[in-house]
Amino acid sequence: MLGNLTDYAADLGYRAGWAAVKFAPERLARGLFDAVGTVAGRRHGGPEQLRKNLARVIGTTPEAVPADLVEQAMRSYSRYWREAFRLPTTDPADIVASVRMSDHDRQVVDDVCTSGKGVVMALPHSGNWDICGVWLVAHYGQFATVAERLKPESLFDQFVEYRESLGFEVFPLTGGEQPPFAALAERLRAGGIVCLMGDRDLSHNGVPVELFGERTRMPAGPAKLAIDTGAHLLAVHHSYVDEESSLLRCGTIIDTSGGVEQATQALADAFAEGLAAAPADWHMLQPLWESDWSAERRERLGLTDASSSDDGPVSGDEAR
Repeated sequence: MLGNLTDYAADLGYRAGWAAVKFAPERLARGLFDAVGTVAGRRHGGPEQLRKNLARVIGTTPEAVPADLVEQAMRSYSRYWREAFRLPTTDPADIVASVRMSDHDRQVVDDVCTSGKGVVMALPHSGNWDICGVWLVAHYGQFATVAERLKPESLFDQFVEYRESLGFEVFPLTGGEQPPFAALAERLRAGGIVCLMGDRDLSHNGVPVELFGERTRMPAGPAKLAIDTGAHLLAVHHSYVDEESSLLRCGTIIDTSGGVEQATQALADAFAEGLAAAPADWHMLQPLWESDWSAERRERLGLTDASSSDDGPVSGDEAR
């Protein structure tokens, strides 16, 4: 009973917050979320795990990560949520017009999306992936993606309804009529587009890779889908340029001929290039690298001190 009441309160609170932010004046919403991000970035030096993650990206120790970078990162994260709340009431044409791309990247994405083959776009939790989706729908129509199931169920339903209102086709990661892999493969074989978050593994089947010189695991889904269906695999990255515009990079086609492990490592390398160029826009506040994982998680994955200290990736799916 208590759990149901808690879920109901969370649902009501989220709906109220969403409505308030969605219809608030832009200047007020921007000022409020910027202030929240700034406070979160300054309080106690910012989130400890964020500082650890940023240290890998810029090649230093957590203690040496500049305070202004942590603040920028939290303001960027706060901006993502402000935009997410307000996206349903924002003119899609304005969103599309705010996205910048190089001529090379624009040509690459146009070539693969009009080739008649399926396209898997994999991206890290950087910038605002919903903006990428709105841009994609405007130019190439509906695409399919996967959403992690949230609690309460009504909250998950709101997220799905919200993204479907933007033109996305959303499959639940778990608890659906069928596993999402089969449905996504069907879309790809028909020449469709699938977008997946690719930097954080939520399963026990992630592919070991090196990212910024340390071992972690990334989802096998993007590479496996591309290989199984013959689709193109594209590394995508989104970051902010200023308050009015953002940068979309999608000019890196990943070679899948070497198998899932090699393709996933190539994705990790492509992600690293984009993240290094805009570290403040990577919204990774969770433990990502093996050395940061809890003992419980390491035991669950069968990791030992010996296996986690080997050099390089060894042989071995998430989306919002």
